[in-house]
Amino acid sequence: MSKRESLRLDLGPRSYDIVVGDGLLGEAGALMAPVIRQKRAIVVTDETVAKLHLGTLLAGLDKADVAHETIVLPPGEATKDFAHFGKLTDDILALGIERGTPLVALGGGVIGDITGFAAATLLRGLDYVQVPTTLLSQVDSSVGGKTAIDTRHGKNLVGAFHQPVLVLADMDVLATLPRRELLAGYAEVVKYGLIRDAKFYAWLEEAGPRVVAGDVDAQRQAVLTSCAAKAEVVAIDEREIAERQLLNFGHTFGHALEAETGFGDALLHGEAVALGMRLAFDLSAQLGLCSPDVPLRVRRHYEAVGLPASLGQIANGRRFEASHLLRHMGRDKKVRDGHITLILSRGIGEAFISRDVDRATLEAFLVAETQATLRNAARPT
Repeated sequence: MSKRESLRLDLGPRSYDIVVGDGLLGEAGALMAPVIRQKRAIVVTDETVAKLHLGTLLAGLDKADVAHETIVLPPGEATKDFAHFGKLTDDILALGIERGTPLVALGGGVIGDITGFAAATLLRGLDYVQVPTTLLSQVDSSVGGKTAIDTRHGKNLVGAFHQPVLVLADMDVLATLPRRELLAGYAEVVKYGLIRDAKFYAWLEEAGPRVVAGDVDAQRQAVLTSCAAKAEVVAIDEREIAERQLLNFGHTFGHALEAETGFGDALLHGEAVALGMRLAFDLSAQLGLCSPDVPLRVRRHYEAVGLPASLGQIANGRRFEASHLLRHMGRDKKVRDGHITLILSRGIGEAFISRDVDRATLEAFLVAETQATLRNAARPT
């Protein structure tokens, strides 16, 4: 018997359910029917996900007599650019859509972001359903209505807030993820404990190894708790004016690392976030905001589950220049009046927004970090 729970993200007339459970792809049509305006859907996915899960989703739509067409994109972050976005919107329009035609994003964060942005812009706004197929997208990008594509100037710099009408997080799909992808998603799970839920973080210190080892019950609990945390924040601050910025913990550092590695396989988004959170804790300790024991505790948990804690663990032995990282951070969407916005911490579950760290202090911190990485790489093993 399948296990299924629903959470409600309360945004008045734009509220929607986040359904977490087993076997949701096969029931997608019945689950979507109450919230879509037309018994037809345009499914957008990528080549990798299509081979694994598209057939199950389409069978679920067929069971509820929901007509469907499918558009398959290349996998990877490189798909989130203007060229692929332009082709996607043109292909969708070529199918003769109406304003009541929903899009269905079947995939990870890349597919969710580009499909959501297409929904936000086509015919001045289409409904869309998020069907996330990675742990990272289940606990983060599928919830909250952030949609975007990347530009040569940085990640997610062109986009819109556009809420889905439903999120279906099927636990079954996680069994097909490579361990590295699962770990990348786990970084976003850890984030919720680190920013505002010390009790959840303590649970993860015990259960985290089971989550990344594939324990379905532990994974379900992790996804439910993470989605509930994000839903609560988004309901308070949908457009990231204040409270929602806490969800960017680790992201300002992380996006800079991603930009330097070219948004490719050398560094996955979740790995970058994990490293970014570790940097944020070390900076917080250096500034006297939290005890030095706190970043040590975080490092121990990273080691226990297999998350990267050092820049030296990035694939291909990438060497970073502090000035390059600082330049990327200065282009971040959250910069205000020239000040880089950072999420720092006073302890586990005590993250806060800071715009008080001057660039000289930040650059000195990054110089020390990158030089330490070089020294460690030079040591004989």
